Order: sequence, then C-alpha cells, then structure tokens
Amino acid sequence: MPDFIARQWGETPHAISRRLVEDAVMECYRAGRLSLRQVGLTLGLDYWQTEAFLKERGLPLNYSADDLEADVVTLDKIASLQ
Repeated sequence: MPDFIARQWGETPHAISRRLVEDAVMECYRAGRLSLRQVGLTLGLDYWQTEAFLKERGLPLNYSADDLEADVVTLDKIASLQ
C-alpha cells in the first residue's frame, strides 16, 4: 500500500493496523455479522466503552424489541430469585 494512502489511517504501523481493525469491526457490526459484545471483545473494550465507540462513529445500537423482551424476562427471573 502506498505510504500516502496508509497515512490516511495513521502515522505508525500500530495506528494504521488499529484503524483498519476498527473500520472492519464497524462494517461487520453495521451488517449484523458482529454483536455488540463481539465488537468490544475484538477491540478490547468494556460494554460502556463499546457503546461510546459506536456512538462516536454514528452507529446505532442493534437492539430490537425482541432483545428488550428477552432482557425483561431475564430481569424477572433474577428478581424472582430474591
């Protein structure tokens, strides 16, 4: 890759590599091939950092009504244990 193109992603090999991984992860998340958790694991981020990462890049959370219902069921189960 020509240097002038590579510098679009950063000045050091590490920065370039990180940026390319981030771009690939964002595209896979956008396409539904990676979950929020998988994004975080790939980039070494916790849940809140992953949410912030996606928000900063203008990507909405992939969280459907079905996800909400599943979370409510899980919370009800946890609450009934107490």
